Amino acid sequence: MTDPVAKVLEGAVDLHVHPAPSPLPRRMDAADAARLAAETGFAAIVVKSHHHSTVTDVLALESAGLIDNGAPRVFGGVALNGAVGGLNPHAVDLALKMGGRIVWFPTIASPQHIAHHAAHPDLKFPKLAVQVRPEEPIDVLDEQGKLKPEVYEILEMIHAAGAILASGHMAPDRITAVFEAAREIGIERMLVNHPNFVIEATYDDARHWASLGAVIEHSLCMYDDRSSFYHWDIDTLVKWIEAVGPERSTLGSDLGQMKNPYPTDSFRKIVGLLLDRGMPAHDVRRMVSDNPRALLAL
Repeated sequence: MTDPVAKVLEGAVDLHVHPAPSPLPRRMDAADAARLAAETGFAAIVVKSHHHSTVTDVLALESAGLIDNGAPRVFGGVALNGAVGGLNPHAVDLALKMGGRIVWFPTIASPQHIAHHAAHPDLKFPKLAVQVRPEEPIDVLDEQGKLKPEVYEILEMIHAAGAILASGHMAPDRITAVFEAAREIGIERMLVNHPNFVIEATYDDARHWASLGAVIEHSLCMYDDRSSFYHWDIDTLVKWIEAVGPERSTLGSDLGQMKNPYPTDSFRKIVGLLLDRGMPAHDVRRMVSDNPRALLAL
């Protein structure tokens, strides 16, 4: 008898894997993540770090023969936090020209993340194993409330590369400003990360971003009760999916941390819960395969 979860996951894509090396404790590297994804039938994964470009990590593992160029394909990207110079066009240029597929706007360095962490000192977020310098706020807006020139430089690079623009952990008004500018430039691939975690977006925010062409990504680690980042039950995830529709939703594990489930294990669990709840298999497959594959232009 065919396993319905395995069938849905055949050809899936995880756009949000957190491997080593990292100053945050991780239980696997990109080669481990690729092996697990291959065993589950995934077509591709994207590996992410809050502190450095993962593009060269992937290239180094491929050249050492530790990542197969077949399936799954493994991609990297760059998050625009302090360690790469923030809103740094040079870092973006290098990452994209070396094969990077995602540019995440500030995550742990966004004013929203820093303020949220200060207001919630018990925030479920990994603790540093290597004590690097604290992040200073990196805002996309200048003192007059307009997008900084380097934001436009970076958007033009993303557009030219056909890469994915990701929201990071910015506040809703910042995401809107960046995505509206991206739409005007012609960027077609936009991704909002975990709208209800740190970002504190509303359904209306998400619907507006979707109207601009964005896909809303939900982090499985926040709905898997085995995860240290567990926040909400499956009903909350379903309500978010229903708010914008599965055609504008995707699922990313946001996993790889020490003592958390492996990304593929969380995909199996959450996909199973969605199917058990009655969500049509073709809608779940759209979120785990069709939508992220389109974003990566596979």
